[in-house]
Amino acid sequence: MIVVQSVVFHCPMLGSNILDFDKHTYTDRVVTYIKKCVLDGTYKPGDKVKELSIAQKLSISRAPIREALQILIKEGLVVWTPQKGKFITELSPKQIRDSYFTGGILEAAAVCSVIQKYTAGDIKKLEELSEKMRQISENGESIEKIAPLDDKFHKILFSRIDNELLLEFCRRACQGISKFLLFRYWIQLYSVEEVYWRHKVIIDALKKGDVYELEGCIRNHYMDAGKRMADICEKELMNTM
Repeated sequence: MIVVQSVVFHCPMLGSNILDFDKHTYTDRVVTYIKKCVLDGTYKPGDKVKELSIAQKLSISRAPIREALQILIKEGLVVWTPQKGKFITELSPKQIRDSYFTGGILEAAAVCSVIQKYTAGDIKKLEELSEKMRQISENGESIEKIAPLDDKFHKILFSRIDNELLLEFCRRACQGISKFLLFRYWIQLYSVEEVYWRHKVIIDALKKGDVYELEGCIRNHYMDAGKRMADICEKELMNTM
């Protein structure tokens, strides 16, 4: 395994130090770089991702860039069009709603199918994340600080699901897309306090062991976010017409 020189970026969604290159391969480096560019607006939906430009920017060969792009295509953040190239995924308001509708149904079904597997330790971790969200709310801090906590929250929910195909569908439906491609919309959806309560109701349903309540909480968690995100996108499109 080839390891690259140490470089550190800062990004709210990917953590304070999103990448220490001493511990990552060239491919990892490119994946993180492209995601950072999506988050900071360097790459916008529909933009072409040029291998040569990235190779020159990062001073690496094009082979790991191709590998990284394949990973991002699998995650749904990049699309490949024959004879044209690779582009940052661009979603219409309807596609956003459909993505979140699908993601909500899939994650709700997946989590509820393994509800008995969640341990007291899992619930404690979820409560600790929820408490951090509450503290951010009380301190009047930026909602961007909640983004990595939200990511960890859902990773814990996914951790007991032993179905790689289902997990991949969940990630493609909205988990990966919402946290990167649509991050500029995501931070506009709710107040910090609302984000805290949206996660707390999921924890409460999980603690009760009530499959029907938990399924409804998770499904509505996604469907409401998708609707709000699609509405923001629709207004943005109308303003550009």
